[in-house]
Amino acid sequence: MPAPDGPGRALDDLAALAAHLRRECPWDREQTARTIVPHTVEEAYEVADAALAGDDAKLADELGDLVFQAVFLALLLEEKGAAGLEESIRRVHAKLVRRHPHVFGEAEVGSAEGVKRRWEELKVEQEERAGIFHDVPESFPALLLAKKVQRRAATVGFEYPDAAGAFRDLADEVEELRRELPDVDPPGEREPDPRHAGEVGDVLFAAVNVARRLNVDPELALRAATGRFRARVETAERLAAADGLEFAKLPLAEQDRFYDLAKEAEQ
Repeated sequence: MPAPDGPGRALDDLAALAAHLRRECPWDREQTARTIVPHTVEEAYEVADAALAGDDAKLADELGDLVFQAVFLALLLEEKGAAGLEESIRRVHAKLVRRHPHVFGEAEVGSAEGVKRRWEELKVEQEERAGIFHDVPESFPALLLAKKVQRRAATVGFEYPDAAGAFRDLADEVEELRRELPDVDPPGEREPDPRHAGEVGDVLFAAVNVARRLNVDPELALRAATGRFRARVETAERLAAADGLEFAKLPLAEQDRFYDLAKEAEQ
């Protein structure tokens, strides 16, 4: 029996609430897994944002939202006669025990990298997954998809021996893209030249490989870089306004000057 006020009781209460909403709320009654999943993805990103920001209170709040998404999706499964919440929890419990023989069995693994490698091996050995790229979701964001595919290739030794090799490949891809650059920028809102699209894709894929070798998540790194750029531009705009200038109407050299001042203000 779960403790009266423990997480088990809290999960039971949340499951009961989800079932009540499913019966009584017109919006909840109409939902399917396909309509709910976009909300689930959004909640996962909000969890990531809170964790990266180091905001513990917001992280706790966003985790609750994500847990509710899982509970609601499990309810939809149960309505179809498939595995419900309890079965889903028991399955992940059994899976985690099965994939940690160095914790729950007699296997010995000496490093975190060894744990990851053995994790992939166990999926093939115990779950009859076939092929190097088994069960890689095509719906992943592109950067995450690239990272996942590269990690799977690495499990069979198909990767550069070190980060330096991955970086040399990135430099080569950047040079190939540079050679393809047209003399004049193409007009906007047109389909790209297939060669340009291919070379840009190769550069991005190679950049993901460098990030992976440095233990940097490319999705989170790009989101952080985008956030820094946005914050700096907004600061530059405020600095220009303080001098009685409208940032959007300044020549590029002046915009760059205020942008550099914004970067200095971060120090």
